[in-house]
Amino acid sequence: MKILRFFLLCSLLVSCSCDDKSTTTNPAVNPPVKLTDNELLDRVQQDALKYFWDYAESNSKLARERYHTDNPSVDQNLVTTGGSGFGLMTILVGIERGFIPRQEAVTRLTTALDFLENANRFHGAWPHWIDGTNGNVVPFGNDDNGGDIVETSLLCQALICVREYFKNASGDELALSQKADLLWKGVDWDWYRRGENVLYWHWSPDHQINLKLEGYNECLITYILAAASPTHSIPTVAYHEGWARSGAILNSASPIGRSSCRSS
Repeated sequence: MKILRFFLLCSLLVSCSCDDKSTTTNPAVNPPVKLTDNELLDRVQQDALKYFWDYAESNSKLARERYHTDNPSVDQNLVTTGGSGFGLMTILVGIERGFIPRQEAVTRLTTALDFLENANRFHGAWPHWIDGTNGNVVPFGNDDNGGDIVETSLLCQALICVREYFKNASGDELALSQKADLLWKGVDWDWYRRGENVLYWHWSPDHQINLKLEGYNECLITYILAAASPTHSIPTVAYHEGWARSGAILNSASPIGRSSCRSS
């Protein structure tokens, strides 16, 4: 009995010794850093810029559809048209905030717009995906191998921002502004109505794709830019009958005390 007690006591002492040792060898955990609102905004903007700046497609300098950290070579030249619009606007923020050198950014933006000028376009609209090595369309699915007017609108809103940001400059910056203006004005928005009072999402030279842009969804910007175009604008009725579906966009329910929009 005494022997049993002795072994139990030794076991307890060894266990306590091991616990103490493991505790003292654990690295200290740094307390979380508390950021002010401005510091947090800086961090978010810098990290957003990092994707479009550090991981841009190598030739076009536009945004990649995706970036695989475990295998960066996957889809390494697959450019996303809409995402590139977000990237162009993010670079403007980077210039304004002093995150990137202005001249370096102008050079990169010029490369990007030169690429877009020579890439495949379909009645002025770019495809959803573009091969960053040569500007050729990369099909988005089996039939979508032509123009994508929604992705194009996400790009064009950025082109307008580029135009406005550099319009009072000179030299390379003014040339950049002028090219951005020409690119957005080259989109034939009205052609994508097909003679109807509604916009169609796609056009393919080989397939019939009949997806109308009807609200409510992410496509409102497309109608805004199509209506605002100084070269190929759509009539007002296209918004009312197409996007607003002749009033069917409204829902009789009043979750917040007023009529709401709905998508079908």
